[in-house]
Amino acid sequence: MRDYPGPMSGPSLEIDTLGLLCPLPVLKLRKRMQPLEAGAEVLLLADDPASIVDVPHFCNEQGHTLVDQTEENGAIRFLVRKGG
Repeated sequence: MRDYPGPMSGPSLEIDTLGLLCPLPVLKLRKRMQPLEAGAEVLLLADDPASIVDVPHFCNEQGHTLVDQTEENGAIRFLVRKGG
């Protein structure tokens, strides 16, 4: 996991959950987003196929925005913006 200087330079936080299965990617995302301010962006890396459903559902339920979702070489990258 890496912290970035701020939203102007990309995601505020990167969370690597490669190799973890449901529900761990979403649980880690929720925990790491709690202290962030509204508008902060988090990049979540996951390879659990369930995350394709779980992360958008989490965003919808918690008022966050799923800015982008891409898949490359079996890894799914979710860019999530924290809601207010």
